Amino acid sequence: MMDFARARRFMVDGQLRPNQVQDPRILSAFGDLAREAFIPSDLAPRAYADADVPLPGGRFLMQPMVMARLFQLAELRRGDRTLLLGAGCGYGAAVLAAMGATVTALENDPVLLGLAQTGLARCLPEASVRLLREDPAQPPAGLGPFDVIIIEGGVAAIPRPIETLLAEGGRLVALVTAGGPPARATLVRHIGGSFTPRTAFEAHAAPLPAFQPKPSFAF
Repeated sequence: MMDFARARRFMVDGQLRPNQVQDPRILSAFGDLAREAFIPSDLAPRAYADADVPLPGGRFLMQPMVMARLFQLAELRRGDRTLLLGAGCGYGAAVLAAMGATVTALENDPVLLGLAQTGLARCLPEASVRLLREDPAQPPAGLGPFDVIIIEGGVAAIPRPIETLLAEGGRLVALVTAGGPPARATLVRHIGGSFTPRTAFEAHAAPLPAFQPKPSFAF
């Protein structure tokens, strides 16, 4: 039987630390949370691989190193009101909650929501994450403002309506795929009513379907 605790240590020491992940809260969350609890049992042996893990519906659980660096880019502070878009199987939401964020997570795939609910129940105290069945590209009215917004997957562009959910001084991070591959990890800051983007690093990013351009019809 696979020693998952040992695999977690190897993930932190062999994938995260050598790739500029320095935030001790991120290292602790990745080292403590059972990543295998959030994915189908037949995929559990792949939970700690240095690669995306395939999920039902053509979705993926993001590569550990890429997720950790993206979360680090958000400069999360304890208690930050945090919106996670495209929560998938819920592992990223669990990491953010373990770091001390107040997390609202949106996902519209019912199978992935089931995985997320199971994983969160196994790994965190009840109600640590507010998990909603909603289109991540079109958050419902009344949400926000948020100190941090994270899009968990590749997006062709960051929609302006999503940016406007940021509180003053808030940060949004996403993997922008336009012009790639590779995608560009992008940090957007909301300062003085303006939204200022900055590219931080390049990485592979599986596209998040809800944010992909809709096909057009030509006649």
